Amino acid sequence: MRERTLSPQSRPEDEGFTSLLRPGSIEDFLGQSQVISNLKIALAAARGRGEGLEHILLSGPPGLGKTSLAHIVAHEMNSRLVASSGPSIERPGDLVGILTNLQAGDVLFIDEIHRMARVVEEKLYSAMEDFRIDIVIDKGPYAKTIEMPLKPFTLVGATTRTGLLTAPLRDRFGIHYHLSFYTDDELEHIVRRSAQILGVPIEGDGAREIARRSRGTARIANRLLRRVRDFADVMGDGTVTCEVAKAALLQQGVDEQGLDELDRRFLRTIIDFYKGGPVGIEAIAAHLSEEPDTLIDVVEPYLLKIGFVTRTPNGRCASDRAYAHLKCAFTGQGEQASLF
Repeated sequence: MRERTLSPQSRPEDEGFTSLLRPGSIEDFLGQSQVISNLKIALAAARGRGEGLEHILLSGPPGLGKTSLAHIVAHEMNSRLVASSGPSIERPGDLVGILTNLQAGDVLFIDEIHRMARVVEEKLYSAMEDFRIDIVIDKGPYAKTIEMPLKPFTLVGATTRTGLLTAPLRDRFGIHYHLSFYTDDELEHIVRRSAQILGVPIEGDGAREIARRSRGTARIANRLLRRVRDFADVMGDGTVTCEVAKAALLQQGVDEQGLDELDRRFLRTIIDFYKGGPVGIEAIAAHLSEEPDTLIDVVEPYLLKIGFVTRTPNGRCASDRAYAHLKCAFTGQGEQASLF
């Protein structure tokens, strides 16, 4: 897939800014008020009892702060964070090595935990429940199982596809928080905070303009701020105003609804080639030369959130709002089809 400014996935260009802009404590985390409120209670209760925190599952679209919350949990528990990802733990031996090196109270963060191989995942069950892991020595008639105790730890798993988690793994998490898209007001506060950290002069209207085009995603808001900052430095006096933000985002192909070229092509495919739908995601992906999973994970969530696309048993339909945004005559085809 082509690199998109509006992609919620982490990109190499983000790495240098991630640690700089990441909130250091739970008080610095902006947005997700319900999640933060419940997490504060869980942290305070665990510290008060002198116990480790229960295993936590964080779900939601990418770019909303799941990794930041894992760092915050480790910070608030005064523990060490050990980070890995589901696809990188390929063999049971890799997981055994990670688990046996954990110290008491450590926080193990596994990103994209739904992508972990089943044979590796099964090793987690006893580790999460009883803090032990079984190791098989030798093979055939000489094989024997050795039970190895583990030091108590907290597993924080992050996933963008909760439905792909197996029930046995999902049930072993004592705490499950779902992160939702941010409001424009929350994103405005995030943009202001990031601008202050980066030393970017920004006016209120400028921060608001960036926030409303950030697709409800903190990672995208921070990325757009950097692009607008570059534009302001080269084409202006370095101050991010509303006019500068609009011009910079137009230059990046980001419209007033936060859509880019791929989003608009997605909608036009439904409208122009399939009369507003319904149409299957595989047909749309084939027309756009993209992977279906890419469209499901990266493009669709925001279009569904703002009501430009609806899902029906027969496929995707474009709403009247999508027609209006693209300045197309609304035929009612998609809306009618969505009733069946």
